Amino acid sequence: MSAPILRRRLQQVALCFFSPARARGFRSDAALKAVAKAREDGIRNLILYNYPSFSGAFSALFAHRFHSRLCLPFLVLPYSSAVPLRAEDLYIEGLQRCYLLDFAGPRGFAAQISRRSMCEVIAFEHRKSAISRIRSPDDDSQPNVRFCVDHEKSSSRAAYNYFADKLAEECKLSEDQVAKLLNAEDEARVETILSYIEDSDLLRWSLPDVRAFNIGFSEWRQRINCITNPYMFEELLELTAADLIAKGNSHISSDRDAATKLLDIVFKVRLGRGFYGECLGVRADGNSKLSELLGKELSVRSAAVGLRPIGAVVYMHRNNLKMCLRSTDASTDTSEVAKAYGGGGSPSSSSFMIRMDEYNQWLSANSS
Repeated sequence: MSAPILRRRLQQVALCFFSPARARGFRSDAALKAVAKAREDGIRNLILYNYPSFSGAFSALFAHRFHSRLCLPFLVLPYSSAVPLRAEDLYIEGLQRCYLLDFAGPRGFAAQISRRSMCEVIAFEHRKSAISRIRSPDDDSQPNVRFCVDHEKSSSRAAYNYFADKLAEECKLSEDQVAKLLNAEDEARVETILSYIEDSDLLRWSLPDVRAFNIGFSEWRQRINCITNPYMFEELLELTAADLIAKGNSHISSDRDAATKLLDIVFKVRLGRGFYGECLGVRADGNSKLSELLGKELSVRSAAVGLRPIGAVVYMHRNNLKMCLRSTDASTDTSEVAKAYGGGGSPSSSSFMIRMDEYNQWLSANSS
């Protein structure tokens, strides 16, 4: 690791521990102060991106590059639906344009921003449920509100194309020159990452090692907040798909090793005291993240020994006992058990809380 990168990493760690914006609330003092300063400075461009979305973070990177290349003053903020910024928080007199990247906000949100600041609002979304969720008569009445919804592209891909094309239009170069958001080296790395993000966002899951890619990327969630990590955009440009896949595969291998040890102690579970048949189960206290991996393996093993093709993973959760049921058999519905005990889920994956005395009634006298 180079000295400048190492220095940024150390500074970032210090910021994470000592910054007053460390709290997870995104309607924080730091965010509101940034908006207040933008008012004082007469900022004309506001960029809000979905947090903790990788598509949102890369969309913000492209918006950042575009405005930086053209020396246009701008403010970038993460937007979390958990503790969201409100339209009235974002009023900036003289604001010309507001971008909503990888989200459109609550119904009428875009229209409220446009009306309050008399500005254009452009929202990028890719989710199929977006149109019904974001459209409102208030939105339609605002001519300066534009929703860019493309179900065939991730928001980050759409934002990249938009800002790249817009930069080329704004920069008047010679015929053999084209203004670009990224240099050739960065462009190749980012293009590959965008392909993996899009493969996940659109639920295609077709690229090799896409699951490992997402696991490797998951460690980045807390680092894609540009308030607490001022080096976010530089670090995003340093990422490579190969490194993320390698990190993800390392996690997968570690999880498999941990799961193998837990699977050494497997027992029979009488689902609903036997009313729903029997399957194999395992205790995974302190290893709840392995429930998917353990459950699927137990499902296969259960079917192999003539039991129902279900795997039961049991662990303590906030002083209560939780049971997760998984199945790899398309004709098996695990949720019928979960719903009977106050839980829920899908046919292949469900869970519920269970009392210890009831759980003890589910254990077979003979372990496998």
